[in-house]
Amino acid sequence: MSSRSYKDAVEHLNSLQTNAAALEAARASGSSRLSEFAIPEMLEYLGRIGYSPHDLNALNVIHITGTKGKGSTSAFTDSILRHALPSARIGLYTSPHLVAVRERIRINGTPISEEQFATYFFQIWDRLVANDVRQFPSTSLMPGYFRFVTLLAFHVFLSLKVDATVLEVGVGGTYDSTNIVPKPVVTGITALGIDHVTVLGKTLEEIAWQKGGIFKVCVRTTSMISSLTSNPQEGVPAITVNQPVEALRVLEERAHALKASSYGVIPVEPTLSNIELGTELSDTFVTALKEARWPGRCQTVKDPKRQNVTWYLDGAHTVESLECCMQWFASPKVGLGQGESKPVRVLIFNCTSGRSGSSFLGTLHSGITAQLSLHKSDETPNQFFDYVIFCTNVTYADGHFKGDLTTVAIAEDDLTQLKTQHELATAWSSLVSDFPASRIHVLPSIEHAVNEIEKLQGPAGVKVLVAGSLHLVGGAIEASGLSNVAL
Repeated sequence: MSSRSYKDAVEHLNSLQTNAAALEAARASGSSRLSEFAIPEMLEYLGRIGYSPHDLNALNVIHITGTKGKGSTSAFTDSILRHALPSARIGLYTSPHLVAVRERIRINGTPISEEQFATYFFQIWDRLVANDVRQFPSTSLMPGYFRFVTLLAFHVFLSLKVDATVLEVGVGGTYDSTNIVPKPVVTGITALGIDHVTVLGKTLEEIAWQKGGIFKVCVRTTSMISSLTSNPQEGVPAITVNQPVEALRVLEERAHALKASSYGVIPVEPTLSNIELGTELSDTFVTALKEARWPGRCQTVKDPKRQNVTWYLDGAHTVESLECCMQWFASPKVGLGQGESKPVRVLIFNCTSGRSGSSFLGTLHSGITAQLSLHKSDETPNQFFDYVIFCTNVTYADGHFKGDLTTVAIAEDDLTQLKTQHELATAWSSLVSDFPASRIHVLPSIEHAVNEIEKLQGPAGVKVLVAGSLHLVGGAIEASGLSNVAL
């Protein structure tokens, strides 16, 4: 029998990735097949590993989607459940991972072990190989990468008999692989914005339609509170944070069309923005929010090996999240500094999946300008960063990825010619015309970027902002050896 280690599981899983050529062909064709067959195929895969959709109801799922904040909301929800129900077993499924794929599947806040991952992985793999009869001739023997990990999460949570599950949608909602749970406890939508336009649509209305697809058909009740507390056998409440008017209209229509038990827009809790000053929330909730950990999002990490370097990690990859990123980083207690000496600031940036790099860089620069004005700084926006580095998401300088970070979704010529990175460098030069060309670096790997950071010194230290891609942030954690302190 072949080896069944964690490394073997990761290699098998990586074989299920869709390569760049296939992704581009799907985008170009505008084929609706992925949407048309997404849920039927996922249900078929579920049956082939021995489960029915009804089995998933035992997981007591809280299903969360959105454009910005769905991962953070999932992490906060998980923390609240664990603090409010300390004897319960809580499952958390999120994506993507930062350094190790097993991060996606957590029990009581901790990723499953390498041994657990390998054991459960090959149980699923073997069942799919053995049960190879398919309803649709065009359905592949094995599901794709995300579908497989989602099936694996369901298998792990059912095997370990979790009491509740926080389930984050991968992309969209309507056709997402997670959207096969017949009766979640509640469905929720975080802030919406423009992202994944080739899959979800180019307008907020189209995107809202996709996200609202997690609302579920059910028996109507008159009150969200009653459906949550008095009769858990009835109804699936649908909730959302406040959205632009056009998005709210579509979400309400979706809730009605899918016969959600109730539909509510959750008001903002104003005290959350400065929880230290007090809030009407219970002490349990406050503690849970404070102790929630969600690495790679507005995260400050002091480098234990490079004494003068502090890393600021934020996988922001939409216009809205990059605006928040700069509100965080370009503030006195973070990137601005409060002493007389200016720190050396470096931006390490990349973007993926056809996103608009030039637009994102414009958002960063506008954010810097606004923050410097807000804090009455005498610095100029064009000199805020001393160096900018545009690198690929390749982990190591020898051209290889860490196994868990391997991707085949980037075209080979893009990687070898650094096409995206050169485009970003050109965009930055156009945006900040007086920025010294010698301080703009285009590099083939994240390790190359880390090596450049090690050359820098400054009396107020070196502050490195890594942004634009969660894959980049995860690679930076790996390449700089920060896993023990960042994760």
